[in-house]
Amino acid sequence: MKDKRILYVSSEVVPYLAENEVSLMSYDVPKMINDQGGQIRIFMPRYGNINERRHQLHEVIRLSGMNLVVNDLDMPLIIKVASIPKERIQVYFIDNDEYFKRKATFTDEEGVMYADNDERAIFFAKGVVETVKKLNWVPDIIHVHGWMAAMLPIYMKHYYKNEALFSDTKIVTSVYSQSFEGTLDVEMINKIKLDGVPLDAIADLETPDYESIIKATIKHSDAVIIASDSLSPSLTKFIESSGKPFLPFVPKDEFAEAYTIFYKDQVLSI
Repeated sequence: MKDKRILYVSSEVVPYLAENEVSLMSYDVPKMINDQGGQIRIFMPRYGNINERRHQLHEVIRLSGMNLVVNDLDMPLIIKVASIPKERIQVYFIDNDEYFKRKATFTDEEGVMYADNDERAIFFAKGVVETVKKLNWVPDIIHVHGWMAAMLPIYMKHYYKNEALFSDTKIVTSVYSQSFEGTLDVEMINKIKLDGVPLDAIADLETPDYESIIKATIKHSDAVIIASDSLSPSLTKFIESSGKPFLPFVPKDEFAEAYTIFYKDQVLSI
């Protein structure tokens, strides 16, 4: 994978958030490609529970200052950056006071999902793409991890479909068992429709529960990785019958070779 450019877009990444299946793989996979001589960038939301001082985040003025429209409202985009110690890996943080200042990731102190998680996901997807455009950095592959990043493939295939920068970019989505109870805002589908995404392309989001969101993401991806050993049978079956190249679950101690071969033989050859 030497000199290949891979953009990793994730809901969570260690060491900035607690260890779980998504945050660990969102660190281990980029590190593996970085060690192989690939060029990588990682993007994640700048949640309010990330300690900026400890992790030495700083705002990148030349990338900040843009407004993104979400549900017909202008929302300021702030970009921060940090480096993972010892790894020489840069992580970009998508920030906005309205969406990400609260001191938690997805739920409040009572464990209730934030009512605007759908808008946070839309803002995150747009923020990533707009920042990559400003960087003028052309990824060969965009690899998506976690449901907060799940809108990115949809926006890439519709809202940004005419961006020449991404004309040859392939999108891979890792699907995890990590989910949430209930649904996001039922108006989510209409908010995405406001951005010119056809309703038939996002019909799954009529009921925006975890599986429906992931199914919509899979439909807009070029390839899929089953990243959890305990993925639901319904999602597994959906992936297997999707017609997309997919990589079955691989244990952590074996993933490096499997992911590299999958990138090379299945994704870049599409």
